[in-house]
Amino acid sequence: MTNRKIINEYLIIILGCLFIALAFNLFFIPNEIAPGGLSGVATVLHVLFGFPVGVTTLILNVPLFLIGVRQLGGHFGIRTLLATVLLSFLIDNIPVPALTNDSLLASIYGGFLMGLGLGMIFRMKATTGGTDLMTTLIHKHFPSITIAWVLFAVDFLVVAAAAVFLGLSQALYAVVSLALSARVIDLVQEGLNTAKAVLIISDHSQEISKRIIDEMDRGVTLLNGKGAYTGTEKDVILCVVRHRQITQVKEITNSFDPSAFVLVADVREVMGEGFTAE
Repeated sequence: MTNRKIINEYLIIILGCLFIALAFNLFFIPNEIAPGGLSGVATVLHVLFGFPVGVTTLILNVPLFLIGVRQLGGHFGIRTLLATVLLSFLIDNIPVPALTNDSLLASIYGGFLMGLGLGMIFRMKATTGGTDLMTTLIHKHFPSITIAWVLFAVDFLVVAAAAVFLGLSQALYAVVSLALSARVIDLVQEGLNTAKAVLIISDHSQEISKRIIDEMDRGVTLLNGKGAYTGTEKDVILCVVRHRQITQVKEITNSFDPSAFVLVADVREVMGEGFTAE
């Protein structure tokens, strides 16, 4: 890994921490919303006793951090230590006024900012400690479950406990933040480099393929196919294109074979020639 790439990754972690800190200072703390995690617990303690959210979060993180470094490795630990300490510092030291006193708006915009920040940090193979770190440990042992939804489940328990002290309404607003945050985390984790996969079954696959390659500058793969009912063998076109190119693919296909079978599916992320690399 080059020094430039390492620097870029750490800058992304720092920016992610800034987004999360802004989510708390602009939206969550002024509106007494505890959006899960140890930061949520710290928010409850802040409302009840006036404890600083950042310092409290850092103290609560120490035991989990020690467990996490032991299981996930020193490289992960360095990044997580940076994110944990920096986030705690930023929450207590960014003097910004609340943007809204509307709890619903605060939960929506705060959830978006928090999800954006967490997604960036997770993508750089780090966490902000707390339940984020707990989530990563769970995901390590159960990789089929996405990080975002493990985080949602763990944080939901924290919100349920916070409802006792902050009230049911504030807890429900926190659930809105968690749900939105989980969705944004998934988007950031998977990338915004989405596309469409097209499967075309036609007797004119050669002609269609040639025009897609020549006119759209997209790669095409021909798969061997055989009709289960007719037993007829024919090539099946597989092509991945941008969203805006779907109409053109359909027009090309229709010009050769109006009765062609065309299947269009969403591709959550695509890498390789013609698309942005990881």
